[in-house]
Amino acid sequence: MIVLQAKPLSALLPVRSAAMEAAAAAASPLSALFFCSPFSHLRSAPGFRLLALSLPLADGLRAPSGTALLLPSRRFCVSARSSGDQIVARPSSEMRKNPFGGCDRGAGDEKLRALRELFSRPDVGIDAYIIPSQDAHQSEFIAECFMRRAYISGFTGSAGTAVVTKENAALWTDGRYFLQAEKQLSRDWILMRSGNHGVPTTSEWLNDVLAPGCRIGIDPFLFSSNAAEELKDEISKKDHELVFLYDFNLIDEIWGESRPKPPINPTRVHDIKYAGVDVSSKLFSLRSELIEAGGSAIIISMLDEVAWLLNMRGNDVPNSPVFYSYLLVEMKRVKLFIDNTKITMEVKDHLTNAGVELRPYEGILPEIERLAASGAKLWLDPSSVNAAIVSIFKSACDKHNRKTRKGENKEVVASIKNQDIQAEGPFGLYKVSPVTMAKAVKNRAEIEGMHNSHIRDAAALAEFWAWLEEEISKNIAYTEVEVADKLLEFRKKQPGFLDTSFDTISGYGANGAIIHYNPNSESCSVVGDKNLFLLDSGGQYVDGTTDITRTVHFGEPSLRQKECFTRVLQGHIAIDQAIFPEGTPGFVLDILARSPLWKIGLDYRHGTGHGVGAALNVHEGPQSISFRYGNMTALQKGMIVSNEPGYYEDNSFGIRIENLLIVKDVELPNYYGGIGYLGFEKLTFVPIQNKLVDLSLLSHAEINWLNDYHAQVWEKVSPMLDGGAREWLWNNTRPLPQD
Repeated sequence: MIVLQAKPLSALLPVRSAAMEAAAAAASPLSALFFCSPFSHLRSAPGFRLLALSLPLADGLRAPSGTALLLPSRRFCVSARSSGDQIVARPSSEMRKNPFGGCDRGAGDEKLRALRELFSRPDVGIDAYIIPSQDAHQSEFIAECFMRRAYISGFTGSAGTAVVTKENAALWTDGRYFLQAEKQLSRDWILMRSGNHGVPTTSEWLNDVLAPGCRIGIDPFLFSSNAAEELKDEISKKDHELVFLYDFNLIDEIWGESRPKPPINPTRVHDIKYAGVDVSSKLFSLRSELIEAGGSAIIISMLDEVAWLLNMRGNDVPNSPVFYSYLLVEMKRVKLFIDNTKITMEVKDHLTNAGVELRPYEGILPEIERLAASGAKLWLDPSSVNAAIVSIFKSACDKHNRKTRKGENKEVVASIKNQDIQAEGPFGLYKVSPVTMAKAVKNRAEIEGMHNSHIRDAAALAEFWAWLEEEISKNIAYTEVEVADKLLEFRKKQPGFLDTSFDTISGYGANGAIIHYNPNSESCSVVGDKNLFLLDSGGQYVDGTTDITRTVHFGEPSLRQKECFTRVLQGHIAIDQAIFPEGTPGFVLDILARSPLWKIGLDYRHGTGHGVGAALNVHEGPQSISFRYGNMTALQKGMIVSNEPGYYEDNSFGIRIENLLIVKDVELPNYYGGIGYLGFEKLTFVPIQNKLVDLSLLSHAEINWLNDYHAQVWEKVSPMLDGGAREWLWNNTRPLPQD
């Protein structure tokens, strides 16, 4: 599956791709925001006080320019009990319908009108509102109740940012979703094709369409601290104010009773035979890094990081085995903030044995204040921890330090400042989460689980392709959604299957050119033998996560299609065979995948590879392979990345070939400069259709690679098959002739 690679946050606020999870080096403190409410309760009476920028705050503190303050009473979603204790993978026919209305002109008008009416409410008072895709944990895939951008715009792609002013509404998304957005947005929306030449960023557009000195509102829970800081800096160029609407989300206000309830699905223990390392050992390593950094506590807010660290899994988010929670790790205590209804007895015993205490999900904010009051040195990742949490901690730190210094000798305080010494008291360590890298480098058990799950997944795919090829040959019509549902049936037969790892991309003909195509049962195409068929799919297994794309033709491909396919294959082979020195970031390899296409003036609008979790998120950071060179994360032994070059001819066809790879050590005769070298090991073993290959374009080495790959596919997968599926695998792994 494709993931957009890193780009400046101001360009597409705040799309958190696998590569962007990677970035995040030094802190950009959101020092201009101070919240002075004592926060002694979860929610105050309706409404709250708005403090203008020029007004003095408590104890004589004054807010810097560029920021407006809304003193909050805390806002949290209260979960409603749902039925069912099992993880159930739903077929595409049940999931593909757009619940947000798409191009329903009237409904779109009414939502925008209702939203704009809120702008002038006394407790709001804004001129524009930004609606990102994320939840409070900066997740790429989110629960339906948090799909606010999709609700207001009708655009259902996983990446994008909506901006609504009193006069205009615009949506930014990347090249994976241009065609989808064109179809789903109504005439009330302007589509901003992010990354295209001349397309402004969200900040640039706001600075252009708004008169100087306007007020731009955001929900600070939905923006990382870095994203909010960058946004504030950019809009301040036109004297705009960034307003934290802390107490409520405006989309939720108009969504009302029809908004889905937050999930409360039960969590489960991720067995040590799949996790490889117990919770106590992971916590010991984390605390060691915490001590080395000079910290006393750390907040973990990324859902996959919490799940990995605690050897737990959940089912709160479609396709991702995670659960809504925060984790606080101190030197002697660990607290998990989660809805207690999600905790089974088995999970409770597991957490108790690891020394983990349970706290209500909404208790994270009072805990942040307690940490500041106790003088904590708190590690916060500003690229993932939301701006609300960071702001509250900074405000609480300022309050504590002001009280402390009231009784100090002025000469001592001046001496400390002159010597640039960190005074005793709470402060923040703003660094990328150490869990990010620890999770990305897989241990032996995780790698074994990924190998095993991929072989079972390959068997399911072989059975599926054998079935579909026979059905097409009989002229039996199946829609793109029906094909995706049938693939799910085959995967469900495999031991350990839990769910799909993302919504299956099943695109025939022109639909295959929509990079993240989302077929709808009411309007999708029938899969036939006159054009290419692109199928990008994956599975969540108890021991691993898969992601694979194959492009096939059930009839006779055109010469154009064969040339494009072969050049994509050449790029795929080049990545697979790459050997590179330790310390090499993924962007260095990206040119290998594009070069065969560049030679005839073609390209593709997405990264070449993303990180993949082990029985976790199908997209994870920090590693990537991308033409965007902002991600300097070096590929390391044990990391998993996708290899998925492609080509998409608008309104005609799409091509993508995707395998997953593990980074491994490579033995070479020389080690120049004493540096080791790395390469890749395949995880995915499913045939690549030979009929689409133009042999005249391939070198002998490339033909040998394809023949060797198919030999490995037969050796590894055939023992799991019989009958027609085994025969299909045999026919599709025969070696190509050499001249």
